[in-house]
Amino acid sequence: MNTNQQYDEAINSCKEIFLKKTADYGTSWRVYRTISIVDQIYIKAKRIRTIQEKGEQKIGDDIKSEFKGILNYAIIGLIQLDINNDEIEELPVEEVNLLYTEKVAIAKKLMEDKNHDYGEAWRDMSQQSFADLTLAKLLRIKQILKNQGKTLISEGIDANYFDIINYAVFALILIEEGKHS
Repeated sequence: MNTNQQYDEAINSCKEIFLKKTADYGTSWRVYRTISIVDQIYIKAKRIRTIQEKGEQKIGDDIKSEFKGILNYAIIGLIQLDINNDEIEELPVEEVNLLYTEKVAIAKKLMEDKNHDYGEAWRDMSQQSFADLTLAKLLRIKQILKNQGKTLISEGIDANYFDIINYAVFALILIEEGKHS
C-alpha cells in the first residue's frame, strides 16, 4: 500500500466518525471560537503525551482515537475560519461532508508537496514527535490569536491546522503499520 492509499484510509476512518457524530449531535461545534478548538486539540495532544510518558492510561480511549480526534478538531477549526458567521449554527450533514472533503484535499496536497521535498521523513519520526509538534503548532496559534490574527512573516492559523491534520494522519499510518503502539 502506498502513502496516498494509507492517507485516504486514515482520513476515511476519521471522516466516518465525524459524519456520524454530526448526524447524532448536529453541528454543535459551530459555537466554538478558535481558542476553544485549540484547547480541544490541546487536551487530546496533552493526553497523548501523558500516556507516552507514564506508559499507561486509565481512560478507555487509546492514542489512535486521540489522534483521530485531533484531526477532526483541526478540520472543525478550518471550517470555522471559513464560515466566520456565528448566526449559522446548523449545517446539513451533506454540506459538512463537502466542507470536510475540501479541507482534506488541501491537506493531502500539502502532504504530497512536502513528501516530495522531504522524502517522507515522517516515516522515521517518533509518535512523541507528532504529539510535540502538534502542541507547538497549538502554541503558535495561541500567539497568533494574541496578535489579533496578524503575523509579520509566519504562516497563519490555517497553515498550522493543516500541519496538525497531517501529523495526525502520519501518526495513524504508523500506528496502523505497527511502528507505533
